Order: sequence, then structure tokens, then C-alpha cells
Amino acid sequence: MTTLAGIGFTTPWLLLGLLALPILWLLLRAVPPAPVRRVFPAVTLLLGLNDDDSLSDRTPWWLLLLRLLAVAAAIIGLSGPVLNPTQGNTGNGPLLLVLDASWAGADHWTQTSDQITAQLNEAGRAGRTVAVIRLTTPEPLQFLSADVWRKRVAGLLPQPWQPSPDQITATLDYIVASEVEFDTLWFSDGLDYSNRDQLTATLRDRGELKIYQTAINTLGLLPAKFADGAIELQVIRSTPGSAEQVTVLAQGRDPGGTKRVLASATAEFSPDAEAASAKLILPSELRARITRFELKGARSAGMVALTDDSLRRREVALISSQTDNEGLVLLSPLHYLRQALAPTAELYEGALGDLLPANPDVIILADVAQLASDEEQKLTDWVEQGGMLLRFAGPRLAASDISRSEEHPLMPVRLRSGGRSLGGAMSWGEPKTLAPFVEDSPFYGLAIPDEVTVSAQVMAQPDPNLAVRVIAELGDGTPLVTRKTLGQGQIVLFHVTANAEWTTLPLSGLFVDMLERLAVSTAAKPPSLAEMEGTTWTPIGILDGFGRLSDAGTLSGVDGPKLMTELVGPDLRPGLYDSGSRKLARNVLRPDDVLRPSAWPAGVPVIGTVAAPERALGGILLSLALVLLALDVAASLLVSGLLHRSRSAAMILVLVLAGGLGLPAYQAQAQQDQGLLGLSSELALAHVLTGVDQVDGIAHDGLRGLSSTLRFRTSIEPSEPVGVNLERDELAYYPLLYWPITTDQPIPSVEAYAKLNAYLRAGGMVLFDTRDANLAGSGANSPNARKLQQLARPLDIPPLEPLPADHVLTRAFYLLQDFPGRHQRGELWVEAAPADAEQIEGMPFRNLNDGVTPVVIGGNDWGAAWAVDGNGRPLLPVGRGFAGERQRELAYRFGVNLVMHVLTGNYKSDQVHVPALLDRLGQ
Repeated sequence: MTTLAGIGFTTPWLLLGLLALPILWLLLRAVPPAPVRRVFPAVTLLLGLNDDDSLSDRTPWWLLLLRLLAVAAAIIGLSGPVLNPTQGNTGNGPLLLVLDASWAGADHWTQTSDQITAQLNEAGRAGRTVAVIRLTTPEPLQFLSADVWRKRVAGLLPQPWQPSPDQITATLDYIVASEVEFDTLWFSDGLDYSNRDQLTATLRDRGELKIYQTAINTLGLLPAKFADGAIELQVIRSTPGSAEQVTVLAQGRDPGGTKRVLASATAEFSPDAEAASAKLILPSELRARITRFELKGARSAGMVALTDDSLRRREVALISSQTDNEGLVLLSPLHYLRQALAPTAELYEGALGDLLPANPDVIILADVAQLASDEEQKLTDWVEQGGMLLRFAGPRLAASDISRSEEHPLMPVRLRSGGRSLGGAMSWGEPKTLAPFVEDSPFYGLAIPDEVTVSAQVMAQPDPNLAVRVIAELGDGTPLVTRKTLGQGQIVLFHVTANAEWTTLPLSGLFVDMLERLAVSTAAKPPSLAEMEGTTWTPIGILDGFGRLSDAGTLSGVDGPKLMTELVGPDLRPGLYDSGSRKLARNVLRPDDVLRPSAWPAGVPVIGTVAAPERALGGILLSLALVLLALDVAASLLVSGLLHRSRSAAMILVLVLAGGLGLPAYQAQAQQDQGLLGLSSELALAHVLTGVDQVDGIAHDGLRGLSSTLRFRTSIEPSEPVGVNLERDELAYYPLLYWPITTDQPIPSVEAYAKLNAYLRAGGMVLFDTRDANLAGSGANSPNARKLQQLARPLDIPPLEPLPADHVLTRAFYLLQDFPGRHQRGELWVEAAPADAEQIEGMPFRNLNDGVTPVVIGGNDWGAAWAVDGNGRPLLPVGRGFAGERQRELAYRFGVNLVMHVLTGNYKSDQVHVPALLDRLGQ
């Protein structure tokens, strides 16, 4: 490719035609003068006379310029001009494109795809064969033409993991096995990983190596932690630099079940810092609804942190030294604890020996002084393994000798004997109020009501460690709450009772908030490796490279220790895993992970920015040449006097519009020509444009035939069908999309898939038609079926099942048992019915919900069976004779039922309620 003034030319020799423009100028200068009409009666005397010398007038300069511009535009357009041409790829041998294709590159994958396409275009113009390998999913090298790989670029998507050492080793093996000398273009995501230097050296030995590195600074979100009543979120970055603020969003479902942002927090990077933290303090009800945290604007799996049972309702064991008296409920040591914790935690009561095997998250001892030696040892071991022991004082604890001479293992401080009484006849003073909570206290930020007072307490002995263990104190500086760590767990002591005997604290909302910051908000302990031994965890949702969570499908289970220790990859995908009653989130990043930027050897060129995508200008210039020639026709007629000025202006306008608005047959029916107002005011059926003219034409004619049937047989009056471009058009205007599958249609972009998923969630339906007589359903693996799997993989599709006999599609308008098209074999797949759907006695169908199946999948080629010409006559044969026409009729009836279903839902399933309604009405 030759570049002139920043524009490349694929056939630059055609530009030599511009040298002929001066000759054209001379040839086009002469034009016969326009005749002048005169009324002269004596003109008859001149009849028969001949003029031997004819004169000519000169063509106006502006008309000559117009013609020269038209010729120049045609010459330049035929020379293949390209805007933003790819530079530097000057080799002529095989070319290898190496892609990191990890989550770190997902946020800028569109720009990377554009750059890959540009390099493939340049390689195609140079006649080079190309091989593409993704390090996250390495495969043997296949050196094919650039045109073949250009069609596959849309399917080259990033994976939610980084290249592992095993994957790099596999890549090296494939390179050695190829035995081909080649140049390499490496599209790096900007992060370092193991064995990358070895791969770099191997590629440099095979030929020239260039690096395209578009990521400057990669961000990641570590799994959320829970401590002291707050959710701790940590954001890391690969390149320390200036101060930066990042917003973290907490997403989940509101009470109505709608996904939305429930809360947000800001993490601020200090200059040259690699990590930034943020905290969220939320009510337990709201916290339990959170399903994921993500960075604002994130499009990468590494910027997402899924949540699991660590934010679930806590299991709290309540143990008291007294038996509740029904007549003295308000005096029970556990009454106020039950009232405070019941809305947000699972409560268990009983003996300590019975509750410890259940391994609760928190154990609360209310005025329990002495424990049996074996119970004390078991409780100590439980705390050391990560449990939290919350103790309350009382008369029994004050009268005991526990933790007097030396600190007891299950007490945070040493205690004085007897305790302290305030506000009575023999007291030391008036009841005391609480002091404001200090900044390093878990209760920091809580408001203290004026009515909260303390009239008695157990006193702590002075100790060097006392100051650091006090997390709440009274106005006179005496401890109210103390805490210490023991192993992986902690022990907290309230120096007052859990009821209102010594303090009014349990009567206030502050008591609930303090328990929320301690007991209820204590994070559930992650399972240990010993607990994971022998367990199998089943994936229920997996993340893709862009951070989107989808159903895990039929992925096999993962061993417990492997889930905890191994890196994510093809055999261990990030997502949510289930094992019985527990759920565990395996995120892309682990709590101790760091991000390191890639460093390349000296002598390897690194291109740090992504160039603008190439754009061919030939079509634009040729269109301009046609428009200029059309203007020349009108202008010549005007100069010659053969056309009136007003008519000439109208003609010029018509020619300009005709030259500039020419569109292909089926794309002319796309929604930009119809206008948003027309689409929103009329119902129209739509089909997905596949790029194959014959298939798109049949789909359009098929929906035209179905629309005509709907107008004649139902109250639905559809307008003309529409062909939609998934990359450009809005889908919300169409209740039904008919998608015929072809083996050559391109994979939609990430933005198109996001649009399709939103369309399906909003109630739209897609009819996938493999048009292969459903060979895949009978065990064969047809090319169309494989293409359907590739197209549908990024879609948010629910579990499917063969159409049951009691589905509403069998009776939405017509009563049907078969759903033939041009073919009549195979099953029809729809959304699986709820597991709790029950057969109603006396009814032929189950009590299903009112939802509409978002997808219908089959292979009977319904578009061909529905297709009609402009006069309403069938275009393609279906079967033979009367049987074939009967098959076509059933195809139309299936189409009517399908449209009725998508427009009305499972309305006929409400017939199960008819007996109950009649009974209420007394009928």
C-alpha cells in the first residue's frame, strides 16, 4: 500500500489518470452555443442557405471544473483510497497474531478488535497468510488467508482469566510443531504473567516481533470483606501514578425483583499507591440483597466481585444461665437480644454442648460465669478457628471469681470483684452516660441517645493492654465494651447486662446498631481446606471476560480443595458455586493478588496507542463522481437552453437525492428509513439480517406471508416486515424476531449481544430457525446447529425443554400438536416450566406463570413455508399435493399461535382459576 498525505492507496498506479485532466480540459472547452429564438417574418428568404464557417462558444469554466472533478473523483475512487491506513506491516511471509485475550483487555476490546481487523486488511492486501492464537485458549496454528480470519474476529472474545503457565507451555508446543518462519504481532493486555519472557524469546527467534499494548493502567476489584459492621472493598491498579478516584457499585435486586444499584462507595488512590479502599455500612436486609460489586463503567471480569454466603444472615447461638420465666419475660437476659437479632439473624437457643457442633457464626453468653472444663476447651478451640464470642455481664459474673487474679482465656480483660453500682442510695454517683465512640472503634459514627444511661457495671482491672482493648466507654472513662483477639476469632464483653437491669441501653435503637456492628455483622467464616476435602461444588453461574454472569449450563462440578487453591481457567471458571446449602463465590482476583504491568525486552517495538480503524473511501468517491456527473447533465441542459432554470434546479435536487440515498433492497426497509414514530405506532414483525441475500429475502417474504395471515384471521394488523441490523437498529419496537441461521453470518459484537439480552429480559422473543430439518435434535451435528451454539452462547437464555403438551403454544389461538414448517421433523424447544408447576385436577394443563418464553428453537424452516410473493402466492413448495398444503396451513397456524403467545403471554393458563372464581361468585 502506498501512502500519500496520510491516505493509503491499494492501486496507486491508477492515479496516473490524473495526468490526463489537462487534455480533458482542452477537449471539453467547446460547446455549441444555445440558439436564440427571434420572431422575424423574412426568415423564409434564408431557407436553403448554408454556412461554410461554423462558430462555437466556449464552455463555462465552472462546468469544465465540474466535469474534471467528476473524472478526478472516479480515478481516485478506483485507486482504492483508505483513510487511516495501517503502517509498518511491510513483510511478505506468514504472519502470526498473538492475543493475550484475558479479562484485562476486555475493557478496551472494541479498540483491539479494530486494530486486529486493520492488520488483517493489510495482510490481505500483501497476500500474506495469517494464523491467530489466543494465549488463554491456545490451539494449533492454522495459517489461512486474511479474509478467513477477518470473518472470525467477532468470535475472538477475551476470557475471564489470564494465561497460565500450562497454557503458555501449550502455545510453545504449537509454535515448535508448526515449523514455519513467521513475523509476529502480539496484542498485549498490559499485565505480566508467568513464562511470558520465554514465549517472547521463542517468537523473536522465528521472525520480527511487534507489540500492540493498549492498556495503560488496569484496575481490579478484590473480593469484598466484612469487618466491624462494614463491607470493606479494595481496588488495585497495575501502574501507580497520580491520585485517582474510583466508584464501586453494589448491585442486587430490590424488593420487586428488579436489578439495580443498591449502594455506592468511592475508593481514592493516593499518589503512587497501588491500592485504594472503600467501606460500605448497610442494613442487613439491604446487604443480603447484594449479588455483586463492580467498578462503575466496568466491562471486565476482573473489575467484578461476586458475593456469596459471606453476606448472608448469620447464625447466632444464645446461651443464658437462667431459665426464662413466662411471667417475667422482660427480665429475661435473652429477651432484648431476641428482639434485636431476630429480624437479621438465625437464632438458636440451648445448651453450649448442643450448639457448638452446629458451628454457628456467633455465640452469645448472657451472664454466664463458669463453664465445664471440656466445654471451656471446646469453646476456646471454636474461637481460635475464627468464631466470635460475645459476653454480657450480670449478677452471676460480678459475684464470680472468673478473670480476677489472671486474665481468663475467654475474657478480654481482668475484672474487679463485686462490680460498681451507680445512682442508688448506696451508690457512688448519678447514672453515667456513654462517651462518644472513638474513630478506631467499630461503633464509630453511631449516634448516642441522651436517654441511654448505665446504673451498674463490672469494672476492669488496670492493665497495660486495657486501653487498646476498650472499644466503648462511659463518660467517666470506665470501660463499657472491651474486645480481644484469640487465634482467628475474637472475644467481646459488654460490662453491663443484656436486659434493662443495669442499663437502659437494651431499650434503645443504639443496642441494635451495636449488635449489628458486632454479632450480626460478623462475616461468615470461609470454609477451610480441611472442610473442603471430599466435597464437590457445582457451578450455578459463570462470568465471561466482560464480567457478565450467565447460567453455568452443564459444566461439571469442581473438587473443594481445587476451588480454593487453583487459578481460574478453562477447568475452573470464575462464578458462583453451590454445595448443598452453601454458596461460594470464586472471583477472578483473590484477596492477596496484585497486578504487575508487563515489561518487554529492549529492542522489541511497543506500540502504546491504538490507531483509528481503517476506512475505505473508494465507495464515497465513486458516489461523489456519479452525483457530479448527474449535476453535469442538468447543467449542460441549462447552458444549452433546453431546460428552464426552475426545472433545472428541481432536476438537480432529484439527481442529488437519487445519487446519495441509494440503499440495498432489504436494508432499505430497516428502521432508520421508517422513522421511530412509525415503528412505535404500528406492530411489525422483524427478521435478523444474516448478510446472505437469498436467506434474508425468504425471511422477509415469510414474515410478509405470516403478517397477511394475521390480518385475515385475527384482530392483529401488522405493518410491513422489517429487516434489522443487530449492530445498528433498536430492537424494542418488535415483539418477535425471526432469526434464520446460516453458517457464514458474522458473530454479533459485544454491544449487539448486550442489546439482545436487554431485549429478551424486557419480554421480547427470538425464534431461532436452523433450517436443517432439526438434524441436530436427532443426534447429528449439523453446521447450522454448531453455528447456533456459537451465536447463542453469550445470550442470557433460561433452561430449555422440548415443548410440553400442555404449553400455551399448543392452544394460544389454534389447537396444535405438531409445528411443521417446510420440514416437519424434530422437536421445538422453549423455556422450561417451573419445577413447582402442578397439574390441576380436572384441567388438561398445569398452572404455569404468565411469562413468555424468550426463545423458541427449531429447525423446520418456517420462513420458507410462510413465504409469499407480492400477490400472496406461495414462493416455495412444501411437501406434495394436499398433504403439502396441509403442512403449510399448520405452519401458518404455528406462526399465529407464536405471535399470540408473545403478545398475550400465558393468558389461557388462567383458566385453572375459573373454578375458584365461579365458586366465589356463587355460580
